[in-house]
Amino acid sequence: MVDPGVGGRRDAIVAEIGGRRFVGPDNGLLSILWQRARRRKCWRIAWRPRPLSASFHGRDLFAPVAAALATGRVPRGWLAPKARPDVLLPASDLAQVIYIDHYGNAVTGIRFTNPDGFLRVGKRRLGYARTFEAAHGPFWYGNSMGLVEIALPRGSAAKRLGLRVGSPVRPQRTA
Repeated sequence: MVDPGVGGRRDAIVAEIGGRRFVGPDNGLLSILWQRARRRKCWRIAWRPRPLSASFHGRDLFAPVAAALATGRVPRGWLAPKARPDVLLPASDLAQVIYIDHYGNAVTGIRFTNPDGFLRVGKRRLGYARTFEAAHGPFWYGNSMGLVEIALPRGSAAKRLGLRVGSPVRPQRTA
């Protein structure tokens, strides 16, 4: 769980999204799921354990609430209705590099839907390849998380293309 605001003023929430329940911080982590769902509900976690660590809410707060939800035995007063999470990021794809792994592959925030078109990265236009073996130079593909990823066979795409987290990318469909 990503929670840089642990111990701060952000709410702890339960979000029911598409029939599944998620427990976590109200810091935007659940916002894209929330924004894309048709059926959704939200609760603020009102209960606080004694003691509550200032830096380990995953163990002290979220895990007990998740366990109570899983068993169907949520004590009265633990959850308070909330209209929606406070932090909502846009549901649209994020057309930039969001992560670079230690091989130099650059994961984008764009959902992979089909291999049609090119990906504009700076002044370069990258083609699609289904596998690393099929590529001849920097290319893009749909990774195991369902996102568009930029790679270079036997090399670092990030170094070759000068990519950093936040570098913009732009899909271009062939007409």
